[in-house]
Amino acid sequence: MTDATAARLDRDDPLAGYRERFVGSEDSLVYFDGNSLGRPLRVTGDRLARFVEEEWGGRLIRGWDERWMDLPIAIGDELARITLGAGPGQTTIGDSTTVLLYKAMRAAVAARPGRAEIVLDRDNFPTDRYLAQGIAAELGVRLRWIDVDTSAGVTADQLAAAVGPDTALVVLSHVAYRSAWLADMPTLTAIAHDAGALVLWDLSHSVGSVPMQLDAWDVDLAVGCTYKYLNGGPGSPAFVYVAARHLADLVQPVQGWIGAADPFLMGPDYAPAEGIRRFLSGTPPILGMLAMQDMLALLDEAGMPAVRAKSEGLTGYAVQLAEELLGPAGVELASPADPERRGGHVTLNHPLMQAVTAALWQRDVIPDYRDPQGLRLGLSPLSTSYAEVRVGIEAIAEELVRAD
Repeated sequence: MTDATAARLDRDDPLAGYRERFVGSEDSLVYFDGNSLGRPLRVTGDRLARFVEEEWGGRLIRGWDERWMDLPIAIGDELARITLGAGPGQTTIGDSTTVLLYKAMRAAVAARPGRAEIVLDRDNFPTDRYLAQGIAAELGVRLRWIDVDTSAGVTADQLAAAVGPDTALVVLSHVAYRSAWLADMPTLTAIAHDAGALVLWDLSHSVGSVPMQLDAWDVDLAVGCTYKYLNGGPGSPAFVYVAARHLADLVQPVQGWIGAADPFLMGPDYAPAEGIRRFLSGTPPILGMLAMQDMLALLDEAGMPAVRAKSEGLTGYAVQLAEELLGPAGVELASPADPERRGGHVTLNHPLMQAVTAALWQRDVIPDYRDPQGLRLGLSPLSTSYAEVRVGIEAIAEELVRAD
């Protein structure tokens, strides 16, 4: 494929015009790390400045009564409508991904008394695994591990063989952080339910890139970050989804004042709020949740089906270029070849990829590296062009030659 191919793909791309709305899109820097930290939108600076001047500076403490107290659930509802396929009142913003995963895991295991097992795969994101290990020790339950191909992920047959009458909770990632394997969420959820277990989905590497239907797929709980494809900024707070049918029964373990039934009563005993608010704990991070509103509006405007189509186009083009330009150097695809089983990034394996990644950063080509020997191309659909993909992969080929 020639440079003309990338030019044609960009010319025919119905979402190409969105790229110019992102800070830095006019630069020559090649950004392949949108699956770790998304570019900011140009309008976000104005939003933050207005908030400082008008709401924080102008309204001061009155802001809590006027808007801020309801903002975690209001933005959660928008996030759910636009990206999760979920109705209102089931999603809220707050805390880090780690804290919300802990709350959801702990609550789910407690909701299945008499069951003493958490099922998860050995290639799940480290935080998910570490939390499960800690909760297992805390509650005296076992972990049942699924061994997976690190170039793929958990299959229906593997999960069916792992779950049973002792399974309280299954913890899975919708898109595998290493390989980009896109799990069959409805099928795997149904398998867990047939065994009487709850399922917690980590959506961190899929939300904003892959459409989903949490309500229709009967999902129990889900957690995801907002600084990747939702462009909320470094350390922006995560979200938690809890299906409405579980809200009255699940008890989250971090009982803070904001999640109480009457936060300002400040009485001697804790009583949880009704609905999703009970999953909040401390004072909501209002500043941290402002930026994602702009990206949610942009995703709503573009439509998640179109975003997914662009994502498949970008990753498909990257796979073809990698085969053509990097294959002769021994680079292997460590992501699913089937676009229907692949999320929004592509992993390429080669023994020299750690050194190659460091060299690329010095020339303003920014992928990331994951052991063992994997270079990841995170292709954010609305801010990445096909020409950018070609320039970046050509640079990888050049650095492989230098490193050899």
